[in-house]
Amino acid sequence: MRVLIAMMKHETNTFSPVPTDLDRFRAWGLQEGDEVIRAYADTRMPVAAYLKLAREAGAEVVTPLAAEAMPSGPVHKAAYEYMAERIVDAAKGCDAALLDLHGAMVAEHLEDGEGVLLERLRAAVPGLPIAVTCDLHCNLTDRMIANSTALIGYKTYPHVDLYEVAEQVGRILFRSLSGECRPIMAWGQAPLLSQTLRQGTDDEPMRSLIEAVRAAETERGVLAATVFGGFALADIRDAGTSAVVVADGNSPQAAAVRDRLLAMAWASREEFVYRHEPIERAVARAKMLTIGPVILLDHADNCGSGGTQDAMTSIAEVVRQGLDDVIVGAVWDPAAVSTMQRAGVGARVTIELGGKTVMPSVGLRGRPLTLSGTVRALTDGEWIVRGPMYTGVKVQMGPSAVLDTGKMRIVVVSRHHEPWDQGVFTSVGISPAHARYILLKSRIHYRAGFSPLAKATITLDGDGVTTSDNSVLRYERVRRPIYPLDRINTP
Repeated sequence: MRVLIAMMKHETNTFSPVPTDLDRFRAWGLQEGDEVIRAYADTRMPVAAYLKLAREAGAEVVTPLAAEAMPSGPVHKAAYEYMAERIVDAAKGCDAALLDLHGAMVAEHLEDGEGVLLERLRAAVPGLPIAVTCDLHCNLTDRMIANSTALIGYKTYPHVDLYEVAEQVGRILFRSLSGECRPIMAWGQAPLLSQTLRQGTDDEPMRSLIEAVRAAETERGVLAATVFGGFALADIRDAGTSAVVVADGNSPQAAAVRDRLLAMAWASREEFVYRHEPIERAVARAKMLTIGPVILLDHADNCGSGGTQDAMTSIAEVVRQGLDDVIVGAVWDPAAVSTMQRAGVGARVTIELGGKTVMPSVGLRGRPLTLSGTVRALTDGEWIVRGPMYTGVKVQMGPSAVLDTGKMRIVVVSRHHEPWDQGVFTSVGISPAHARYILLKSRIHYRAGFSPLAKATITLDGDGVTTSDNSVLRYERVRRPIYPLDRINTP
């Protein structure tokens, strides 16, 4: 047996001005051929689970590509075609494919990056059995379902079950190859544009939905079930909440479970909308707290959802209100890093930090923040994730520095990276457990590495292209009517 194993992942924020070319994938780590195995075999990523299953089956593996980029704007056409062509070409002569995709990839020239890839695979190898693992934020499409054998999504956000979910769908595929099961899929969408900040699986309403999914998987004949929160920052037709159920040759059962899950999601629609608080009030509440660490979430500038990571609104308010013993992870500003490198560790510098990026989709111009402080550390920005999300993966923040203003220590990086692991700080000599305030440009993923530390968490409604304020986003392509853009009462 010859099995194709590949990864091609990107969560595309169509409002983001951050370009997504092939170099952005290479910055995260684009591997080809045997490098895929060396990079991922000892991690807790889907590719590692797929490699294990292939070994158990005695299969020969073909690993043309493993590529992922930090979320940003639409993928450049040249980058998409480069990656897709390598996967499709490698599929010829294969007996099955195991794919690690995201489900919310949008390219310059097409909306449904994953669906088109799967369609091309089936055109190149008609009837090819294909198992797909997707992110919980997948915007599921009919093309994705029509061109795969079994498709599944993560059940956790932050995503700490990548390996287990991939192993589950991979086993379904191998069982189908040996005739032990006959997977069929039923899928559907709810007219709901759920906001990412309301999709944490430790919180309601997502917690109960995931409990229902797990219960459905115990039903006789159900092989896998998934509810996708979807990714609302992609202005495409199929953005939003969906569900898919994989059953063993039992179409009515699969459809019934799907309908039950979608009905639950729709019933909770109001809970999937974030309620705002003035940032001045939120920071003032944080200042009143006496026990730390207190997590401050700068969620509107979360590069893990396509943010520029250099909006300074939240940091400026924390500075204005005089909070002390604050650590920040992290601000993207390669020019500031270069300035601190030239000055050297221990030097006093005054820099215009952040605010380098124009965000036309939300009507924002860059507003740097003038700060003076001491250069405390300079590193190459490379470290290994030891926490529960992306365990074993090498992070490359690029040349990095720490600016210490006296009350605030700011990690400044040259490559975008969401701080879901404490390594963002420990790699530059900062112990987050001993800070009073931890300001993170994150949304939910921070919980993977920082929840055990937090005595309290306060959400800061700053500025950026990952805002949870729908009123500043101009939707033109998403299917309508859809809640909450439209006040509809029936699905």
